[in-house]
Amino acid sequence: MLRRLISLVLVATLLGGCSLFGSKDNSEPPAELKKIDQRVQLKRLWSHSTGKGTDEQFVRLVPSVDGDRVYVADRSGAISAYALESGKRLWRTKTGLALSAGAGVGDGLVLAGSSEGRLVALEADSGKPRWEVDVPSEVLSVPRVYDDIVIVQTVDGTISALEAKDGKRLWLYDRTVPVLTLRGTSTPLVEADVVIAGFANGKLVALDVHNGREIWSAPVAVPHGRTELQRIVDIDANPVIDAGVLYAGSFQGRLVAVSLQDGRMVWSRDMSTYAGIAVDYSLVVVSDADSELWALDRRTGRALWKQTDLRRRSLTGPALIDDAIAVGDYAGYLHILSQSDGSVIGRVRVDSDGIIATPVSLNDSRLLVLGAGGTLALYRLETR
Repeated sequence: MLRRLISLVLVATLLGGCSLFGSKDNSEPPAELKKIDQRVQLKRLWSHSTGKGTDEQFVRLVPSVDGDRVYVADRSGAISAYALESGKRLWRTKTGLALSAGAGVGDGLVLAGSSEGRLVALEADSGKPRWEVDVPSEVLSVPRVYDDIVIVQTVDGTISALEAKDGKRLWLYDRTVPVLTLRGTSTPLVEADVVIAGFANGKLVALDVHNGREIWSAPVAVPHGRTELQRIVDIDANPVIDAGVLYAGSFQGRLVAVSLQDGRMVWSRDMSTYAGIAVDYSLVVVSDADSELWALDRRTGRALWKQTDLRRRSLTGPALIDDAIAVGDYAGYLHILSQSDGSVIGRVRVDSDGIIATPVSLNDSRLLVLGAGGTLALYRLETR
């Protein structure tokens, strides 16, 4: 408990010269927003309040889309389903838990984790509770479902595999957690029967989804420095898989591309990140620890451009939409940038309490955004 309290303080001090919700400290302040050439418009299709949102806590509450529905968890313990097209709320279930991660969706379930180390599963169609179980510690990563198996990573460095039908434990994988870490946990990926997870010691691990056996391990960053603060190398940005290559980054470490098959390094470059990574056919886009946005050549990792106008604004991870990039910031603005040169071409304010969750691109010029204050909004990107 003491270590996690220290970690929360570290997040506020380390990540961007402001707290996660914008209160300034004595370091470099967030960049002031500049006037932009508004070349695209974000047309709001609908917007609703889902509740308290994160309730001023740095917790991984994200919207998840499954078919024609959107699922959202709230810090107060409520999980809700909305119709994607209309925004109409379909059901709302109160779990009684202080939810800290979710919603995860799959196999007809909606899943969320709590600060007390509980994992809850609801029926996706109705919101009816299916099961609730203890996991080793607080959940800050979104639960995954794959082949009737639920995968959840907790802040103590443990990955649990559970049966989707009843929450019964199948296997447990444990890694030692450093003394000091950032408050966060990347969400594991599951593909081709392999679980890919990043840990606070700077390592990526591939596990067999059916038995938890380690297939390979690859270092993203190696801790260095004389103090525990200097040695923080958490992998908190969610890894991304595309065409058999895994992209991952760590705080105070590196951004790497590795082979999914065996963990072999394809390329790496020094970079500190905790927010997120996005990949398309030619680019890797990264929000770094100073909230500077980078576009890198996907094949080599070579920098193509860097956008510094949003420095220290606690950017979310990037989302790719059409020929643009979307990121949110601590003040609740959603920024749209050109993929070709990183220039800011559109902006709208979504939630005055800020945006922590990476926007969700729906691949049809629509963008789903969840604000820290609980505002859930669907936008369409239109050229002016």
